[in-house]
Amino acid sequence: MKTLIYKMYKNAVPSPSYVLEEALLIKNLELIQSVARQADVKIILALKGFSMWSVFPLVGQYLNGATASSLHEARLIVEEMGAKAHTYCVAYRADELEELLQYSSHMVFNSLTQWARYKDQVAAHNARAHHVSCGIRINPEYSEVETDLYNPAAIGSRLGEPAEKFAAYQQHLPEGIEGLHFHTLCESSSYDLEKTLEVIEDKFGDLLPQLKWINMGGGHLMTRKDYDTKHLIQLLQAFQAKYSLEIILEPGSAIAWETGTLIATVLDIHESKGIKTVLLDVSFTAHMPDTLEMPYRPRISESHPEGKYAYRMGGVSCLAGDYISEYRFEAPLQVGDRLTLEDMMHYTMVKTTTFNGVKHPSICIWNTDNELEVVRSFGYEDYKARLG
Repeated sequence: MKTLIYKMYKNAVPSPSYVLEEALLIKNLELIQSVARQADVKIILALKGFSMWSVFPLVGQYLNGATASSLHEARLIVEEMGAKAHTYCVAYRADELEELLQYSSHMVFNSLTQWARYKDQVAAHNARAHHVSCGIRINPEYSEVETDLYNPAAIGSRLGEPAEKFAAYQQHLPEGIEGLHFHTLCESSSYDLEKTLEVIEDKFGDLLPQLKWINMGGGHLMTRKDYDTKHLIQLLQAFQAKYSLEIILEPGSAIAWETGTLIATVLDIHESKGIKTVLLDVSFTAHMPDTLEMPYRPRISESHPEGKYAYRMGGVSCLAGDYISEYRFEAPLQVGDRLTLEDMMHYTMVKTTTFNGVKHPSICIWNTDNELEVVRSFGYEDYKARLG
């Protein structure tokens, strides 16, 4: 089905465009919902990985809500999904806290000092309004993530509290704290989670029986084809039975994994010193920053590893490094050709910019009725509105 739909929409959509295939999103959501039900856990959407709010009503039919890392994300969850947010911010602003409490069901503090600073305000809110369950982010100082930019447990990390910070509380949770949160995975396996939980039990084991809930963060790539969901379910069931607490997972990539593409058009082909660079109507730095930051090599549907013709893929911005090397094709590329960059729904739209004033890709959905919906197009006013 994926190949058929891809062939149908490739030349039908405006270029450039992100195109979400609704049927593929539903397939992912059904799998994730099945894991949640079998393991008796809550799985929520991390907006930092996928914030396409036009499909939030659909996502809300399968998941248990969403997690926010800012006031704007929390408000978006309430307005477009109709649920209170699980909120975690690296640092809270005093002038935003009350509004965040109104939008939140859970609130995680990055440090014990932040909790001490705001606990009275939280208590006052809870006394007059709905209860917000609070937690502390912990740092087990262990992670399998190899890229430091994405490793929350790297040496000197600013994210979460190591075990020794709880010593002053004599192995008890601070008053008013009901949960713990950790996030040390990145597109990881259930076996990485298993090793992480062993460290959590070793370093924070005295606190676990005192919890109402534990949030195991994101990075659980359960919709990847080789992911062992059966092992994940067994692991979560065993942990829950041992400590009698609620388990929350908040994947980002897993929700939108391989559910859509970025359609681009060849504008020119530039040759220098024997290197041919295809100039596309998209930008890697502005529209696909993870390809340069992570870095990773995006797949292009039309390319072939044994093709005779080799090209760099160049972005349209003036940044010298706005390119990816190299791709091979069975036939020469021509100006006007459409190319399909695969798996572009997660950690793409959420991180785009209008650097250089380059045209931002449209946002489209190929829906289950086999119709194309252009959700949003971008123009000059969108660019101008960000500046002053």
